[in-house]
Amino acid sequence: MKLSDGFDARRLRPKGQSNWRFRIGAAFAALLATCGVLLAMAGTASLFGHAPALGELNTNRAGAAVILVIGLFVLYLGIWLWRRCRRRSRQSNALNISPHLMKKHD
Repeated sequence: MKLSDGFDARRLRPKGQSNWRFRIGAAFAALLATCGVLLAMAGTASLFGHAPALGELNTNRAGAAVILVIGLFVLYLGIWLWRRCRRRSRQSNALNISPHLMKKHD
């Protein structure tokens, strides 16, 4: 028995916006995370007594600790933004059915 009366599969997946802005946002977030990792590594290296990676900025322990904290904050911000952009880009082309019936991917 065929139940195709009035069924239109295109209604399940509506035409959404282009997700270029999510891709650009994810790329910017990846750059933020990379800068955060580099700053955190420079602060850690200065705390352990290696040659200062950022010149006169972190030659003392307090400056190195500030650079480390800023690097960790920028890393956290980049990861948060990347996850948010990824979640939004996947959400826009989801099926219009109940969320508990779909598989969890994120």
